[in-house]
Amino acid sequence: MAFSSIPFLCAFFPVVVILYYLTPSAKLKNCFLILVSLLFYAYGEGIYVLLMLACVCLNYLTARWIEHSKKGKKILLILAIILNLGVLGVYKYAGMIIVTVNRIAGSEISVPAFHLPIGISFFVFQALSYVIDVYRNKVKADKSLIRILLYISFFPQLIAGPIIKYHDISTQLDKREVSLHQSCQGIRRFIIGLSKKVLIANTMGLTADYVFSLQYEELGMLLAWVGAIAYFFQIYFDFSGYSDMAIGMGRMFGFHFMENFHYPYAASSIQDFWRRWHISLTGWFREYLYIPLGGNRKGETRTWLNRLVVFFFTGLWHGASWTFVLWGLFHGMFLTLETIFPKMIKRLGVLRHVYVLLIVCTGFVIFRADSIEQAGMLLEVMFTKTAWTPAIEAATASICNLLFLTMLPVAVVCSMPVLEWIKGMGRMKPLWEAVSYIISIPLLLACMASLAGGTYNPFIYFRF
Repeated sequence: MAFSSIPFLCAFFPVVVILYYLTPSAKLKNCFLILVSLLFYAYGEGIYVLLMLACVCLNYLTARWIEHSKKGKKILLILAIILNLGVLGVYKYAGMIIVTVNRIAGSEISVPAFHLPIGISFFVFQALSYVIDVYRNKVKADKSLIRILLYISFFPQLIAGPIIKYHDISTQLDKREVSLHQSCQGIRRFIIGLSKKVLIANTMGLTADYVFSLQYEELGMLLAWVGAIAYFFQIYFDFSGYSDMAIGMGRMFGFHFMENFHYPYAASSIQDFWRRWHISLTGWFREYLYIPLGGNRKGETRTWLNRLVVFFFTGLWHGASWTFVLWGLFHGMFLTLETIFPKMIKRLGVLRHVYVLLIVCTGFVIFRADSIEQAGMLLEVMFTKTAWTPAIEAATASICNLLFLTMLPVAVVCSMPVLEWIKGMGRMKPLWEAVSYIISIPLLLACMASLAGGTYNPFIYFRF
């Protein structure tokens, strides 16, 4: 059940909020949130809710065992890491591994038809961070299975993040307050996220899907760039929209989640981009992979290698395909080049932003492509193909519809920190607060009308 679906918006979530506010005590509220979170996940994934429960129990018991063990803590941690990553390996990467082996060895091993549970990468990473932090003595192993279950299964951030670390939320699991002002802020944030997803991302997605479905002879340079730019905006507004909805829903229940996006398309370097894009994932890999590998403490060559390793796994985390790995390494390469030639980046001046947008947009073509071959074909068309045929002309004309042309400048403006600039003006802040609440109502109505009248509402995190 996606957050941007009619059943969720008109039935599930309103009922959950009302019943939550009517529930008397903190412990009962937590139990209620666990129940509805499990129902939410089971609605879409059925029996695979048991897999998530098994993951929770495994990591809960392992953390308790690690804390009470005088010897063998490292072995227990390694076993926990192997078991958690083994779950990902079986359900998410088994097919990719077998297909790769078949291509290299010329074998014909049958590819198992494993179902990929939605959100598995999110809840496995949250569980892993908890066990690792207990091993590091950063947090105490929680005696309450209820608290750990709520931490991992809480439905607002279960299927699309942000990835929450236990030490950032532990105090909120028992002690949290919900005021009218906070609830209103949460509702507003949710509507903003919903609008990003439904009004902008879905519009961009229609164009992107069309372009990425075309064959070489139907594609021209202009059309390929339009498709790349459309997906460039689709994935940002879709992903950040879901994060906004998660943060907003969390506020309504008294939780304060970390920001996951901070205007990444305003970045002045690839390094700056990754400080702003999917912040929770970047922070996770930095804390649990990059720093343990040695970070930047073991010389330049080792630092470059560590970065490439991190971005290899960053790409792989996003999906079981070599296109995602290539996308990760693509970013890792440019990030490394920036550290080698920092003066060159500074000399670009204002053009630094153009450079970042070009690299990120090009990278997302690789990310979106169904295969490395398709990615190569699309990039070839984008940068070299100047032919203009009747087939290309017809395909180009078909995407130049009024809705897309209207939403494209909206996407450009909303991807930049314009609102932050307005809110930063002291006199404008109270006005913005009032206006933002007022415009939330027509935005919500527009979203509901769009969802009720249309059939295109993709969920792009099925690979996660």
